[in-house]
Amino acid sequence: MEYGKNTYLDDTFVLANLMGPDCLRILDELSGHFPIAPGARILDLGCGRGLTSIYLAKEYASQVFAVDLWIDASENLERFAMLGMDDRIIPLHADAHSLPFAQRYFDVVVSIDSYQYFGAKQDFLDTHIAPLVKPDGVIAISVPGLQKGLDQSMLPGELTRFWGGADIDFHPLQWWERLFSHSQMTVREATFSHRCHRKAWQTWLGCDNPYAKQDVEMMEIEAGRYFDTIGLVYRVNR
Repeated sequence: MEYGKNTYLDDTFVLANLMGPDCLRILDELSGHFPIAPGARILDLGCGRGLTSIYLAKEYASQVFAVDLWIDASENLERFAMLGMDDRIIPLHADAHSLPFAQRYFDVVVSIDSYQYFGAKQDFLDTHIAPLVKPDGVIAISVPGLQKGLDQSMLPGELTRFWGGADIDFHPLQWWERLFSHSQMTVREATFSHRCHRKAWQTWLGCDNPYAKQDVEMMEIEAGRYFDTIGLVYRVNR
Protein backbone atom coordinates (compact mmCIF):
# COMPACT_ATOMS: atom_id res chain seq x y z
CA MET A 1 0.00 0.00 0.00
CA GLU A 2 1.16 3.54 -0.73
CA TYR A 3 0.59 6.40 1.69
CA GLY A 4 1.60 10.03 1.32
CA LYS A 5 4.50 10.75 -1.03
CA ASN A 6 7.29 8.64 0.46
CA THR A 7 5.71 5.68 2.21
CA TYR A 8 5.15 2.21 0.81
CA LEU A 9 4.32 -0.71 3.09
CA ASP A 10 3.53 -4.29 2.17
CA ASP A 11 -0.20 -5.00 2.34
CA THR A 12 0.29 -8.16 4.38
CA PHE A 13 2.44 -6.31 6.93
CA VAL A 14 -0.13 -3.53 7.30
CA LEU A 15 -3.13 -5.84 7.65
CA ALA A 16 -1.32 -8.03 10.19
CA ASN A 17 -0.55 -5.05 12.41
CA LEU A 18 -3.73 -2.99 12.29
CA MET A 19 -5.55 -2.69 15.62
CA GLY A 20 -8.58 -0.81 14.33
CA PRO A 21 -9.70 1.30 11.35
CA ASP A 22 -6.78 1.96 9.00
CA CYS A 23 -4.54 4.24 11.11
CA LEU A 24 -2.24 4.93 8.15
CA ARG A 25 -5.03 6.28 5.97
CA ILE A 26 -6.29 8.34 8.92
CA LEU A 27 -2.83 9.75 9.68
CA ASP A 28 -2.20 10.51 6.02
CA GLU A 29 -5.32 12.70 5.95
CA LEU A 30 -4.67 14.25 9.35
CA SER A 31 -1.09 15.25 8.51
CA GLY A 32 -2.34 17.10 5.44
CA HIS A 33 -3.75 19.76 7.79
CA PHE A 34 -0.39 20.97 9.13
CA PRO A 35 3.25 21.04 7.98
CA ILE A 36 5.87 18.64 9.34
CA ALA A 37 9.45 19.73 8.66
CA PRO A 38 11.97 17.05 7.63
CA GLY A 39 13.82 15.81 10.69
CA ALA A 40 11.10 16.88 13.12
CA ARG A 41 11.05 15.23 16.54
CA ILE A 42 7.65 13.55 16.90
CA LEU A 43 5.87 11.81 19.75
CA ASP A 44 3.50 9.11 18.51
CA LEU A 45 1.31 8.64 21.56
CA GLY A 46 -0.62 5.38 21.71
CA CYS A 47 1.25 4.02 18.70
CA GLY A 48 -0.09 0.46 18.96
CA ARG A 49 2.01 -1.85 16.82
CA GLY A 50 3.90 1.08 15.37
CA LEU A 51 2.40 1.54 11.91
CA THR A 52 1.88 5.25 12.43
CA SER A 53 5.41 5.63 13.77
CA ILE A 54 6.77 3.94 10.66
CA TYR A 55 4.74 6.29 8.46
CA LEU A 56 5.99 9.38 10.29
CA ALA A 57 9.62 8.28 10.09
CA LYS A 58 9.39 7.37 6.41
CA GLU A 59 7.24 10.23 5.19
CA TYR A 60 9.07 13.05 7.00
CA ALA A 61 12.53 11.61 7.68
CA SER A 62 11.72 12.34 11.31
CA GLN A 63 12.83 11.04 14.68
CA VAL A 64 9.85 9.30 16.25
CA PHE A 65 9.27 8.25 19.84
CA ALA A 66 6.72 5.42 19.65
CA VAL A 67 4.91 5.24 22.99
CA ASP A 68 2.29 2.70 23.98
CA LEU A 69 1.03 1.26 27.25
CA TRP A 70 -0.38 -2.03 25.95
CA ILE A 71 2.02 -3.14 23.22
CA ASP A 72 5.45 -4.28 24.38
CA ALA A 73 8.25 -1.92 23.35
CA SER A 74 10.56 -4.83 22.50
CA GLU A 75 7.93 -6.23 20.15
CA ASN A 76 7.71 -2.88 18.39
CA LEU A 77 11.49 -2.66 18.20
CA GLU A 78 11.55 -5.95 16.30
CA ARG A 79 9.08 -4.58 13.78
CA PHE A 80 11.09 -1.39 13.31
CA ALA A 81 14.35 -3.32 12.95
CA MET A 82 12.77 -5.62 10.36
CA LEU A 83 12.21 -2.53 8.21
CA GLY A 84 15.64 -1.11 8.98
CA MET A 85 14.13 1.79 10.94
CA ASP A 86 15.23 1.03 14.49
CA ASP A 87 17.70 3.94 14.34
CA ARG A 88 14.89 6.43 13.62
CA ILE A 89 12.05 5.13 15.81
CA ILE A 90 12.50 4.74 19.56
CA PRO A 91 9.92 2.43 21.17
CA LEU A 92 8.87 3.13 24.75
CA HIS A 93 6.45 1.62 27.24
CA ALA A 94 4.80 4.48 29.14
CA ASP A 95 1.54 5.76 30.55
CA ALA A 96 0.17 8.95 28.97
CA HIS A 97 -0.18 10.44 32.45
CA SER A 98 3.51 10.09 33.27
CA LEU A 99 5.48 10.57 30.08
CA PRO A 100 9.29 10.57 30.58
CA PHE A 101 10.16 13.58 28.42
CA ALA A 102 11.52 17.06 28.97
CA GLN A 103 9.30 20.07 28.46
CA ARG A 104 9.36 21.63 24.98
CA TYR A 105 11.02 18.51 23.58
CA PHE A 106 8.77 17.74 20.59
CA ASP A 107 7.90 19.56 17.39
CA VAL A 108 4.77 17.45 16.91
CA VAL A 109 2.61 15.12 18.99
CA VAL A 110 0.40 12.69 17.09
CA SER A 111 -2.23 10.36 18.54
CA ILE A 112 -4.38 8.11 16.35
CA ASP A 113 -7.33 6.18 17.80
CA SER A 114 -6.02 6.27 21.37
CA TYR A 115 -6.46 9.75 22.87
CA GLN A 116 -10.07 8.98 23.81
CA TYR A 117 -8.85 6.41 26.34
CA PHE A 118 -6.69 8.77 28.38
CA GLY A 119 -7.26 12.36 27.23
CA ALA A 120 -10.99 13.00 27.50
CA LYS A 121 -10.60 15.12 30.65
CA GLN A 122 -10.63 18.91 30.82
CA ASP A 123 -7.14 19.37 32.24
CA PHE A 124 -5.31 16.55 30.45
CA LEU A 125 -4.09 18.48 27.41
CA ASP A 126 -2.46 21.33 29.35
CA THR A 127 -1.17 19.11 32.15
CA HIS A 128 0.34 16.21 30.23
CA ILE A 129 0.77 17.00 26.52
CA ALA A 130 1.12 20.70 25.67
CA PRO A 131 4.10 21.26 28.03
CA LEU A 132 6.09 18.68 26.03
CA VAL A 133 5.69 20.62 22.77
CA LYS A 134 7.84 23.50 21.55
CA PRO A 135 6.19 26.90 21.09
CA ASP A 136 4.33 26.91 17.77
CA GLY A 137 4.48 23.11 17.71
CA VAL A 138 1.47 20.99 16.79
CA ILE A 139 -0.73 18.47 18.59
CA ALA A 140 -2.68 16.37 16.07
CA ILE A 141 -5.27 13.84 17.18
CA SER A 142 -7.79 11.54 15.54
CA VAL A 143 -10.43 9.79 17.61
CA PRO A 144 -13.50 7.68 16.88
CA GLY A 145 -16.68 9.56 17.62
CA LEU A 146 -20.24 10.32 16.66
CA GLN A 147 -21.71 12.25 13.78
CA LYS A 148 -22.82 15.85 14.25
CA GLY A 149 -25.89 16.31 16.41
CA LEU A 150 -25.71 12.89 18.05
CA ASP A 151 -24.83 11.85 21.57
CA GLN A 152 -24.21 8.51 23.25
CA SER A 153 -27.85 8.17 24.36
CA MET A 154 -28.98 8.11 20.72
CA LEU A 155 -27.09 4.91 19.90
CA PRO A 156 -29.39 1.91 19.57
CA GLY A 157 -29.03 -0.70 22.28
CA GLU A 158 -28.24 -3.36 19.70
CA LEU A 159 -24.86 -1.69 19.14
CA THR A 160 -23.84 -1.74 22.79
CA ARG A 161 -23.87 -5.53 23.00
CA PHE A 162 -20.69 -5.60 20.89
CA TRP A 163 -18.71 -3.74 23.56
CA GLY A 164 -18.83 -6.47 26.19
CA GLY A 165 -19.26 -4.12 29.13
CA ALA A 166 -16.27 -1.97 28.12
CA ASP A 167 -16.47 1.75 28.89
CA ILE A 168 -17.09 3.02 25.34
CA ASP A 169 -17.58 6.77 25.41
CA PHE A 170 -18.16 8.28 21.96
CA HIS A 171 -18.59 12.02 21.38
CA PRO A 172 -19.29 14.24 18.37
CA LEU A 173 -16.86 16.83 17.02
CA GLN A 174 -18.52 19.67 18.94
CA TRP A 175 -17.89 17.88 22.24
CA TRP A 176 -14.17 17.64 21.53
CA GLU A 177 -14.03 21.29 20.45
CA ARG A 178 -15.65 22.34 23.73
CA LEU A 179 -13.22 20.18 25.71
CA PHE A 180 -10.17 21.66 23.99
CA SER A 181 -11.53 25.20 24.31
CA HIS A 182 -10.59 25.02 28.01
CA SER A 183 -6.90 24.79 27.10
CA GLN A 184 -4.82 27.85 27.96
CA MET A 185 -1.80 26.57 26.05
CA THR A 186 -3.17 25.76 22.60
CA VAL A 187 -5.16 27.33 19.78
CA ARG A 188 -7.27 25.52 17.23
CA GLU A 189 -5.81 25.04 13.75
CA ALA A 190 -8.35 22.63 12.27
CA THR A 191 -11.17 20.34 13.44
CA PHE A 192 -13.07 18.11 11.04
CA SER A 193 -14.70 14.80 10.25
CA HIS A 194 -12.32 12.57 8.34
CA ARG A 195 -13.21 12.00 4.69
CA CYS A 196 -11.48 8.62 4.88
CA HIS A 197 -13.72 7.33 7.69
CA ARG A 198 -15.52 4.79 5.53
CA LYS A 199 -12.42 3.51 3.72
CA ALA A 200 -10.47 3.23 6.97
CA TRP A 201 -13.21 1.01 8.37
CA GLN A 202 -13.42 -1.05 5.17
CA THR A 203 -9.72 -1.90 5.41
CA TRP A 204 -10.09 -2.96 9.04
CA LEU A 205 -13.17 -5.09 8.41
CA GLY A 206 -11.28 -6.95 5.71
CA CYS A 207 -8.55 -8.08 8.13
CA ASP A 208 -8.17 -11.57 9.57
CA ASN A 209 -7.90 -10.01 13.03
CA PRO A 210 -10.59 -11.63 15.25
CA TYR A 211 -11.62 -8.23 16.60
CA ALA A 212 -12.20 -7.04 13.04
CA LYS A 213 -14.39 -10.07 12.42
CA GLN A 214 -16.44 -9.16 15.48
CA ASP A 215 -16.86 -5.61 14.18
CA VAL A 216 -18.38 -6.67 10.85
CA GLU A 217 -21.86 -7.24 12.28
CA MET A 218 -21.62 -4.08 14.40
CA MET A 219 -20.87 -1.95 11.34
CA GLU A 220 -23.66 -3.59 9.36
CA ILE A 221 -26.07 -2.52 12.10
CA GLU A 222 -24.51 0.95 12.31
CA ALA A 223 -24.93 1.32 8.51
CA GLY A 224 -23.20 4.71 8.35
CA ARG A 225 -25.78 6.39 10.60
CA TYR A 226 -23.87 7.07 13.80
CA PHE A 227 -20.07 6.75 13.84
CA ASP A 228 -17.48 9.27 12.72
CA THR A 229 -13.71 9.72 12.78
CA ILE A 230 -12.77 13.12 14.17
CA GLY A 231 -9.60 15.09 13.46
CA LEU A 232 -8.27 17.71 15.91
CA VAL A 233 -5.23 19.88 15.14
CA TYR A 234 -4.07 22.41 17.75
CA ARG A 235 -0.99 24.61 17.91
CA VAL A 236 0.91 25.36 21.13
CA ASN A 237 0.76 29.11 21.72
CA ARG A 238 3.29 29.70 24.50
